[in-house]
Amino acid sequence: MATRKDLANAIRALAMDAVQKANSGHPGMPMGMAEIAEVLWNYHLRHNPANPKWPDRDRFVLSNGHGSMLLYALLHLTGYALPMDEIRRFRQLHSMTPGHPEYGMAPGVETTTGPLGQGLANAVGMAIAEKLLAAEFNRPGHDIVDHRTYVFVGDGCLMEGISHEACSLAGTLGLGKLTAVYDDNGISIDGHVSGWFRDDTPKRFEAYGWHVLRNVDGHDVAAVDAAIIQAGRVADKPSLICCKTVIAKGSPNKAGSHEAHGAALGDQEVAATRENIGWKYPPFEIPQDIYAGWDARAKGAELEAGWNRKFAAYAKAFPQEAGEFTRRVNGELPKQWRTHTQDLLAKVNAKAESIATRKASQNAIENLAPVLPELVGGSADLTGSNLTLWSGSKAVSSDSGGNYIYYGVREFGMSAIMNGMTLHGGLIAYGGTFLTFSDYSRNALRMAALMKIRSLFVFTHDSIGLGEDGPTHQSVEHSASLRLIPNMNVWRPCDSVESAVAWIAAIERRDGPTSLLFSRQNLPFQARSAEQIALIGRGAYVLADVDRPRAVIIATGSEVALAIGAKKELEGQDIAVRVVSMPCTSVFDRQDAAYKNAVLPKGVKRVAVEAGVTDYWRKYVGLDGVVVGLDRFGESAPAGDLFKFFGFTVESVVKAVKGVL
Repeated sequence: MATRKDLANAIRALAMDAVQKANSGHPGMPMGMAEIAEVLWNYHLRHNPANPKWPDRDRFVLSNGHGSMLLYALLHLTGYALPMDEIRRFRQLHSMTPGHPEYGMAPGVETTTGPLGQGLANAVGMAIAEKLLAAEFNRPGHDIVDHRTYVFVGDGCLMEGISHEACSLAGTLGLGKLTAVYDDNGISIDGHVSGWFRDDTPKRFEAYGWHVLRNVDGHDVAAVDAAIIQAGRVADKPSLICCKTVIAKGSPNKAGSHEAHGAALGDQEVAATRENIGWKYPPFEIPQDIYAGWDARAKGAELEAGWNRKFAAYAKAFPQEAGEFTRRVNGELPKQWRTHTQDLLAKVNAKAESIATRKASQNAIENLAPVLPELVGGSADLTGSNLTLWSGSKAVSSDSGGNYIYYGVREFGMSAIMNGMTLHGGLIAYGGTFLTFSDYSRNALRMAALMKIRSLFVFTHDSIGLGEDGPTHQSVEHSASLRLIPNMNVWRPCDSVESAVAWIAAIERRDGPTSLLFSRQNLPFQARSAEQIALIGRGAYVLADVDRPRAVIIATGSEVALAIGAKKELEGQDIAVRVVSMPCTSVFDRQDAAYKNAVLPKGVKRVAVEAGVTDYWRKYVGLDGVVVGLDRFGESAPAGDLFKFFGFTVESVVKAVKGVL
């Protein structure tokens, strides 16, 4: 019968063998956290390898994702559908075991990690989601949402600033079902971290309001077990378990050294480690008794069956709530969604308001949220400016659930936490800040796009139209740079109708995130037919036309009004032009060739107008077209003065059109 030492050594063997075969990877962390992982996964983690999407499973996040072989070894050994052939193919093309864990590649991987600290923030989001869903759906005697979130973190995660943003908020919200395990091995790629990282981490987390367990021997299974039990007893605070470990434990010559952090041990050291830990088996061979010691399938099936019985009793007592819970965890929209959104668009169109699109966004939320209770909003300390609050918003606090999170000035943390909430399931998360501060969120936006998840990022004050706050706050390059992120839909609507369409499209999208860009200043309403409204969702459409256009003006957001004004001016000079509103370039780019050619006919000269950098628009206007844009930073002045100063006027657009003809 396998001992617990044998079970931990199986992780060490798989980690060093897979990294050695790939000649690439990080063997040290998996070898150092082997005992911690064995205790958590065999004695505490509630999961079912046969159903990685069981709604009430515990969530496990490997924030120090460079040690991905720890997670892959755990998934393989406990019985997930991750065969040994995929362990052998670690870091190879199209394998299920990429260099860092990627969501959707292997069953049981809850999030993509690698950029350090983001997994920790994702875990905070998952714990928030559990808290909110439990508050909404649980009833006395019927706790159908009752699980924990565990996250492994390393020194690098805690050095990254996002750890402060996320963990400070986690303490404020009292996330008692969140447990972080700190792999305190004192090593990073450059060597011993004492030269650049001397924080008193326990004190830091105690200051956040966390429950902290200090100086746990990460290689003493009894000590680790006791710490996890103690953490589980604290219901009103998240817990940090500080485990002292030796990186690459078991390696006779590289244990405790940065040489084991980011490189294969080498054939000689792998052989020496085998002998040192008493591992007698060849590479990628696991004895049956060790598999038996790890196998979680029977226990997992029993755990899920118990929950299924609990949910059946819940459904009998609360059928309406059970149906809503099932819809939400399945990611389905309400049955009345289509009718409701069509009615909303008709109402917005009939109202014909000339308002700021940030206000149009708030109006859309106000109308959509009542039929979409899974919508959870927030803002990074700019609620009154982003207009992300609606009349039914209820603030989340340490002692209550709700549907609105005051994130504080934490743009990066907010965005990564939103990703965690989205990954958890049952919620649709949106959060707001100024567009220029999307820079602070950038890596979390990229991760949402990489994972193909539905996080909704609301960015207001979308151009020099911000005005007096000046170039530090005025977005110039941000719209274009967000559009460059693969799989990120970026909507920049021109009025209330396009704003509503943008929100509807973002919510209906299931395969990626959306950035919604809204103006501070009022924008004129644009009259449209029902047919035109139906085409907005295709990313671009003909807003104003003539029989035989000599030029096409393409515009987005606040600049659409300039295009319409230029068209009228040019008509008086017998120059026929078409105006195309293009609120979402990426959606338009995915349309069929026939539609794209119908909107932007070949051989017709083109002018693009947007209050931002010009290069992006060359793909639409070509080298012989003109872009009316801004390839410099702005100035501090009222918005009207800035638009005139920088040439965003009807006269400038007219001149550009004449210039291409």
